[in-house]
Amino acid sequence: MKIIRSTKCSLKFATAAKRQELARVLQEYGRVVNFFIERFWEHCPEKKELLKEIVNLPETWLSARLRKVAAREAIDLIQAARERDGEQAVKPAHKGQRMYVSSTIATLEAPNEAREFDGWFTIRCIGEGIGLDLPIRFHKHFYKLASHPGSVRLNSYIITARHVQFAFRIETGRKRTSGDAIGIDTGVNVLAALSTGLKFGLDIKALMEAINRCEYGSNRQKKLRRALRQRMDEVAKEIILLAPLMVVVEKLNRLTKGTQKRRRLGRKTRRLLSPWAYRYWLDRLRLACEWNRVSFRSVPPAYTSQRCSGCGHTEQGNRLKSELFRCRRCGYTDDADVNAARNILSRFLTGAYGPGSQTTSLVMG
Repeated sequence: MKIIRSTKCSLKFATAAKRQELARVLQEYGRVVNFFIERFWEHCPEKKELLKEIVNLPETWLSARLRKVAAREAIDLIQAARERDGEQAVKPAHKGQRMYVSSTIATLEAPNEAREFDGWFTIRCIGEGIGLDLPIRFHKHFYKLASHPGSVRLNSYIITARHVQFAFRIETGRKRTSGDAIGIDTGVNVLAALSTGLKFGLDIKALMEAINRCEYGSNRQKKLRRALRQRMDEVAKEIILLAPLMVVVEKLNRLTKGTQKRRRLGRKTRRLLSPWAYRYWLDRLRLACEWNRVSFRSVPPAYTSQRCSGCGHTEQGNRLKSELFRCRRCGYTDDADVNAARNILSRFLTGAYGPGSQTTSLVMG
């Protein structure tokens, strides 16, 4: 099983002049990307169609090689916006804060005599004869990824004014063939309620409420957000320690963007969801699963909290105002979050990946 992991190294050791020059390059790069977005928005070409006549269209001091990189990123942004929102897609805009480059633009080189640094990140082919040599110091996470058996550092980089992001392709081995499949319901009162009946992250609601009470952007709010993310990391690790074969979660896409699902939630819940980095939580859980060779799947969330995991009866009245679930048809009673987690797992096992699929046969066998 191959996974991709990334890590960021700071550029704070570069001189002020180099950082200022890099900021100028990023600003111009963003302007060129936006030029191509305007050009390609109505009729987006394929990347193989980026010939010299197209690449040379913008008036810029960037090199032809970097202009082509900008054009390719513009295509990626347009395609991502259309895939995400379809006909309602809004034209994206590059903010000039980062650029994605390959080894044709940038390389990581070993230091010569400057032993206080672990490497030099060299950027060439920028334009106007500009070349940047930025000192880099590696850290624990970089060494962890680089030293993992089967790890290969990729020749692609994300450059910002503050850091460089490196990517590694890591071979973790074959997926697990033993263990149980578990469904996980994600909520405000309980971060992770498992179909097995276990609950993790009972303390996150207090963190969310504390974040809401803080002034937006204050140091205390930032500190609490970091604490919330750290707690989510810990819960993800605690779940993986159960050695599951598979983890199934809800698809909670666009939960805080005024969708129909959000409007059905109560006012207090909507307030709590605003600082809740649910995307971060699901991403950390997915990454933990991939790193530990655990299958990660997701299912639509509709009515998982209203459906009885015992008889299958679905009714809004099944979910009581407390954290209790009671089926009005069969009388089945359970914790509401645990019942939802069991519905999530059942929806996967009996859905598209039902009894006849190879994945489910592996889980059930």
